[in-house]
Parts: sequence; structure tokens; C-alpha cells
Amino acid sequence: MTVKRLCRAALVAFCLAAGASSSSAGEDVPVISRQITDFRIGSSETKFGSLEFLGGLEMVSSRALFGSLSSIRFRQDQKHFIVVLDTGQWLTGSIERDAKGRLSGLANVEITPMKNRSGKSFEGKGHMDAEGLALDGDRILVSFEQEHRVDVYPDPGFAESGAIATLSMLIPRKMLSDNRGIETITVAPASSPLKGGVVIVSERGLDSEGNRMAAILSGPLKGRFSIERDGSFDVTDGAFLPNGDLLLLERRFNMAEGIGMRLRRIKGADIRPGAVVSGELLLEGDFNSQIDNMEGIDAFQAADGTTHIILVSDDNHSILQRNLMLEFRLSETGVKQASSD
Repeated sequence: MTVKRLCRAALVAFCLAAGASSSSAGEDVPVISRQITDFRIGSSETKFGSLEFLGGLEMVSSRALFGSLSSIRFRQDQKHFIVVLDTGQWLTGSIERDAKGRLSGLANVEITPMKNRSGKSFEGKGHMDAEGLALDGDRILVSFEQEHRVDVYPDPGFAESGAIATLSMLIPRKMLSDNRGIETITVAPASSPLKGGVVIVSERGLDSEGNRMAAILSGPLKGRFSIERDGSFDVTDGAFLPNGDLLLLERRFNMAEGIGMRLRRIKGADIRPGAVVSGELLLEGDFNSQIDNMEGIDAFQAADGTTHIILVSDDNHSILQRNLMLEFRLSETGVKQASSD
């Protein structure tokens, strides 16, 4: 076992000894964070094509429910966030930054059980396996797998409320396996060709040509489309850039190839009913990178006008995996090129 893993195991053991009780509704959740300064392990390199690595966090908590981060969305202040856990909870909080503007920790973290349309909470993955999350005006949209659906929650008030509606997915549930459902739900910018349409992407639901199934659930271009499947990667989340291009986070994990992560950009103008889209590879990481089971992504425009991308991982509540938060900046040339391609 490496020195880093020994230190992490000691930190986890300390946190568990401090108290392993589950959090109740609205209970504060203490989180201990360690800053990550390198994306490529042992390298000071920060530039990766159009992306610049700004830093990250490795996070642990004494609360047993902390972990299993599936999707993250930031509020307009780019500080406060909402996360869904695939064990059926909301996690809310805010990020902290050091004097250089790098991620330094989490504050005001709370975990609250999610409720279904009947107002019932179910801890675990049987009924409330939340995988995707989108903020859409005065409502929050959550995609679930196993019991495949997209539920609607009021915003504000989502943490206390049960789901108030369920959206039609346009993708037949019979074409989705229990644990490979709708991992991605995101809302296009109002200024894009999709005019604020809700977009979903399946993790591994494949059409007759072997491509990933996706759909535009609302707006003038409502309908199904497909995303080319490349190799053994699966889609785990997505987020629209301010210019209307779609970022997709992809994950690979198998014994033959090991762990992997990819970030892909699809031109917004290519997304339309009946299309089969592929996109441009922005970033790829493997066991030589600071990655884990990468499951969540969000993108926002920072105060200086640049676009920031934040990724989070799902530790599956395993001592062998990590809860990570990584931050990148998309270069201005990358944004302009995406707009003009």
C-alpha cells in the first residue's frame, strides 16, 4: 500500500471513529478536505489542451451517508451547490477557496433524505437511485435509475418536498437496464438552438445501431437523438457550456483496462432529433491521474468571464475509493473555437 493510501486510510479511520451515525434531515455534516495540486500524479503540468487544472479536493466525513456523489449543480453565485446521492439523499453546501482562489474545502454541508411522489423516503438504491440533476427555473429535475424516471421538485423547498411531477422520458424504459439508466439530465441555455430544452442521456441504453440513446424532452427540437459509443466508456453526467455546447463526462472501469475518465464536447448546433453525434475529446485520465469513479460535472461562467468546469467522484462508500472534486478552466480560445466551429 502506498504512503498516500496509508494516510488516507488513517484519515478515514479517524473520521469513522469520530462518529459513524447517519445524518438526519437538515443535520450539519462535517467534511475534512485535502487539497489536490496536480492532475497528473507526480507532474506539475496544468495545461491539457484547452483545459487548465486549477486544483481539487479529496473529501471524507465522519457521517456514514457522505459519499456516493452522483451529480452536482452550482447556484448562480458559483459557491453554493446541490448534489444528489445515489443512496437517495440531497446534499447541499458551499465551496471555500484559499487566498489564491483554489478550492480549499466545503462548508455548511447538509444531507437530507429525498422523497418520492408519495412523500416517502427510501434509503438505498432500490427506489431512490438518483443519478442526474438539473436546475430549471423554479424546479429541480432528478433522473433515477432502476425505477427509471425523471421527477420534478420545487425550488425552493426541494429538500422538504416530495416529487410534484414526473416527466415523460421519450426513451422506452424497457430499453434501459436496471443499473444503466438516465445518468445525465441538463438544461440547455435559453439562447441556444434548443431554447432551454431539457436533455437526457442514458449511461448504456443503446439503440439498434449500438449508440447511446438520448432525448430532448422539451422546447422546439423535442425528440430523440443518439450519441456514438466509443470503446468501453459510459456516460455519467453532462452540462451545457454558456455557448450552448454540451460537455459529457464519461467513465470506464473494468479489470482489463482499469479506471478511466473522459471529457467530451458536442457542438450545440449538432443536437437535434434523429441526429447521431460524437463530439471532440477534451481530456482523458487514467490511473496516472487524480481521478476515481467520476460521476458528476457542472460548468459555469466565473466572475472574470472564464468558464470553469467542476467534476466530482462517487466513492461507493468504499475505503478503496475517494470522493474527489476537481476544477478546470476552459481557455477563452477553446470557448471561441467551440462557438465558431
